[in-house]
Amino acid sequence: MPRLGLLILDVSLAGVGSLLALALRENFDLTRDRLLEFLPYFTATVAVAFLVFAIGGITRAIWRFSSQPEYLKITATLILVIIGAVLITFAYNRLDGVARSLPLIQCLVCVALLIGARVLHKIAHDGRQIRKASAGFLRHTDAEPVSTLLVVGISKLAETYLQAITELAPGRIVIAGVVGRTDRHVGRLVATHPVLGELRDIDDILNDLEVHGIAIDKIVVATSFDALTAVDRATLLTLERSRNITVQFLAEHLGLDLKPQATPYRSNCRSELSFEIPPLELREIGKRRYWKVKRAIDAIVAFAALVIFSPFIVIVAFVVAATVGFPVIFWQQRPGLGGTPFRLYKFRTMKAAHTFDGRRLSDDERLSSIGTLMRRVRMDEWPQLFNIMRGDMSIIGPRPLLPCDQSEAYRARLLVRPGLTGWAQVVGGRTISPEDKAALDVWYVRNASLRLDLEIAARTIPMVLFGERICIPAIERAWRDLSAGGVLKGTLAYKTENAL
Repeated sequence: MPRLGLLILDVSLAGVGSLLALALRENFDLTRDRLLEFLPYFTATVAVAFLVFAIGGITRAIWRFSSQPEYLKITATLILVIIGAVLITFAYNRLDGVARSLPLIQCLVCVALLIGARVLHKIAHDGRQIRKASAGFLRHTDAEPVSTLLVVGISKLAETYLQAITELAPGRIVIAGVVGRTDRHVGRLVATHPVLGELRDIDDILNDLEVHGIAIDKIVVATSFDALTAVDRATLLTLERSRNITVQFLAEHLGLDLKPQATPYRSNCRSELSFEIPPLELREIGKRRYWKVKRAIDAIVAFAALVIFSPFIVIVAFVVAATVGFPVIFWQQRPGLGGTPFRLYKFRTMKAAHTFDGRRLSDDERLSSIGTLMRRVRMDEWPQLFNIMRGDMSIIGPRPLLPCDQSEAYRARLLVRPGLTGWAQVVGGRTISPEDKAALDVWYVRNASLRLDLEIAARTIPMVLFGERICIPAIERAWRDLSAGGVLKGTLAYKTENAL
């Protein structure tokens, strides 16, 4: 079933669960007046569920491959939905007609319906044991991925290989997805990894992954050579010759290749400059108590913002769906804290790259009118509040760059969580050079404090309303401080740009 169908089904189950909870609370003695009193709360529940389910991604996993971590995610997501519905209804009519025990009953019933449907579907079709996924642990490990793979083939062999990577190479190998030989399995999951498409479209799949910031190092064919058609073999051969990607057949490599390789976050950036924080200062930065306080503030502010702006977020989501289409959320893989990859979410502002007749559209043609406005006032970045809630990002911090723009020379900026807004944005903006941005980001890492974060937050408001302004003194101060602190390495064959 397409993702939109799964989303509608999950939202419908949440709606049915809400009505069933009301019936249980009233001992199935429902009157027309009672249902009318319940209508505002029911509407808020469905609206918030549509938004949170779409952004939270609980509809992406095919039910027959559901697992325990997904059930926990569903439970947490439903709790967030009910809290949001309660707050919205309280602001509307102070929860008139909603009993205090109803949200608790509603939560239990909705959890039972959404998880129960998946469990029954799984038992009926596969009877598999519930598997523990390691995706959550990979997000918190310090191990840096060294290879990003694409697996070709959907079979027991492919599933065994994926499970072996999960057990034996956590953090060393990242699976970008699975490619089938037909489109029959597209959209499903194999051992928690998505089926991205069919083999004949692998070139388009690789291009799409690059758009999302994912660079493939190796393609592993988890099927026999004889099972491939002549066209499949030619496709793989052409791919290996035209791209810097190694194609391996799993049958020829029974063990895992764990030799160190280039990090997937390789960059084409070249610079004579680098920023290297001295070891003693590095330890001092890591021990600052402010990081724990900052994380708590991030979680509280992000949750409050989601609750307060949830009606507007729902409206924007519907507008994007009407003007741009589904999905309403666009994601890119970015290096986060310590270089650990995470998915950064944004509202879509651009239409599909091709028309129905196959004509490729330019970026100007793809950018919708509402998308231009959203970008100007940063509305497209609202979904990153969920990244902040998850701990991928912070309210204040260096903006996460695309992997191709994250030079190893500027790796010091990855010592803190990336932010929704940052020092480089409020005193520099988009027009300053990458070197200036890196200098401002590293300066922030060394000087982060509650006072500085409050200043950045205060500067962000006029930046959004009136546009970016370059602050030359702040940029020059960053370069002076970094040079005096022994952080700046290499030849300073660079001069700060002058404002026009």
